[in-house]
Amino acid sequence: MNPLWRIENLYKIIDKYGQKRTFKMNWAQKELYDNFWYCNVVLKARQLGISTFICLLFLDRCVFNRNMAAGIIAHTREDAEYLFKRIKFAYDSLPEDVRQEVVATNDSARELVFTNGSSIRVGTSMRGSTLNFLHISEFGKICARFPDKAEEIITGSLNTVAPGQYVVIESTAEGRAGYFYDICKKAEKTRSEDLTDLDFRFHFFPWWKEPAYRTGSVIAFDQDVLEYFEYLEGKGIKIDQEQRAWYALKSQTQGDNMMREYPSTSEESWMSAIDGSYYAKQMNLARAEGRIGFIPYDENLPVHTCWDLGYNDSTAIWFCQLVGKEIRLIDYVEGSGESLAHWLGVVKSKPYIYDKHIGPHDILAHEYSTGMTRQDSARKMGMNFIASPRVDVLQGIDLARGIISRCWFDETKCARGVQSLENYTKEWDEKRVCWKSRPLHNQFSHGADAFRYLAISLHILDKGDYNPGTLGGFRPRSRF
Repeated sequence: MNPLWRIENLYKIIDKYGQKRTFKMNWAQKELYDNFWYCNVVLKARQLGISTFICLLFLDRCVFNRNMAAGIIAHTREDAEYLFKRIKFAYDSLPEDVRQEVVATNDSARELVFTNGSSIRVGTSMRGSTLNFLHISEFGKICARFPDKAEEIITGSLNTVAPGQYVVIESTAEGRAGYFYDICKKAEKTRSEDLTDLDFRFHFFPWWKEPAYRTGSVIAFDQDVLEYFEYLEGKGIKIDQEQRAWYALKSQTQGDNMMREYPSTSEESWMSAIDGSYYAKQMNLARAEGRIGFIPYDENLPVHTCWDLGYNDSTAIWFCQLVGKEIRLIDYVEGSGESLAHWLGVVKSKPYIYDKHIGPHDILAHEYSTGMTRQDSARKMGMNFIASPRVDVLQGIDLARGIISRCWFDETKCARGVQSLENYTKEWDEKRVCWKSRPLHNQFSHGADAFRYLAISLHILDKGDYNPGTLGGFRPRSRF
């Protein structure tokens, strides 16, 4: 039997209306099937049935081929069990003669093992397996909420699939960082003719291709919605009035999540605020308003630096100039494993005329080994740090949110800093299944912390003069 015929004639599903029916591929599933590669990454709108299709595709390959092993990874145990129920239902609904020929000898809560030597398993990890087929569902959410699990999937589960076998990674977008974002961006830039069997092919399925996403309701569109539709038309995306009405009505409930859940373009997918993010909404507005781009250094104005100084951790430094109410972020550096003297050298090597240097409030703490503060150590090396005021972290975050509307970021020099602000999130509580009230400490914390020190010290930077005191002074304007 032809594999395509089998998939559309032998398998049953429960559709979104709760009805049992024979599976038929929709446009997105058919497009993925027709353009299937060894390694596939799928960025998509919601409710297009990609996971259901992959479950059936892998089940079919295992039932009708000997000694095949398929694994499906979900981002939670509950989702894994839900996906397995789809697979089990599809197998149990196969014709009687097929099930008698290929019997499921091991029928557990998460795995089917067949008499032909093939098996299909669902879980939250596949480390230790050897697989011919691997599907990772909602990998963007895994990267955003469980970064350690995401790394384990990349280093462990992906390595269970040999070159020339098949991988499908699928998700809606979750911010401009993480393994899913990196894989998508690289795959989108790789031409189909240049793909090796280890390269990912990029598949994007927007909302406006789905025939069901339309309504006959007649509604009045807000000006911003009309401008959005005009923007799409400028990109060659034609949507009719029924589609526009559906999008406008859906936006009323989805709000800031609309671009993530129902993107029109692949780039738009990454613009929505990720769950638990502190600054993503403000940074998306900065992008929309053109405040992330080329920001030149003005030689007639001094440069201030704001530091997050790590001991055995990363150090992050923002370089800014104040022009009226504007805060121009012209440069950013970050790294780890280097001494204070190294970072002072980095700052000194820049072609800027400096004024004030803001450090965290703990630069005033005395070190046991020397009895000196880091402010004292820096001063001996020629830099006078000003300690930022001691402010509660969440209060500082609110102040940082408030100043982003005044900020202009150099897209190239501040790329890492911008990424840190866009992906600075709350910590996820896996037991309570909710966000904690404190920030997650990860690779994005350092740039976000340094920016927070800028926000809570802005009144100091705004002053024309600063009198040295207990917070520390500064030199007259110089190159250091």
